Amino acid sequence: MSSEGPDKQLEQATTATTLREVKNETAMSVTEITDDDEGKKVVDENSDQVGIVSDVEHGTAYIDPDPGLTEKVKSKLGWGDRDEDTYPLQEETVASVTDDEIRLQY
Repeated sequence: MSSEGPDKQLEQATTATTLREVKNETAMSVTEITDDDEGKKVVDENSDQVGIVSDVEHGTAYIDPDPGLTEKVKSKLGWGDRDEDTYPLQEETVASVTDDEIRLQY
């Protein structure tokens, strides 16, 4: 049996639970994708560009992996659209969103 009293054990258990909850919230937090992200380049963990955000709908970014000049300009102007060449970006793959790019994590 532990030499610590029940109050100390409860305090330690509560602290451990709180730390786990904070860790889980941090691990599960994702950056929200907005219409402002349309036209941004999408890069992988090695900073290689893998496409651009051609459209954003209901917080989901749609990526065009091989945009032509017309698609790039339309996306920058907010005129992007989805077609058979765009793919939805899964939230769990987003590491960060900056003013210029969306960085992926695998």
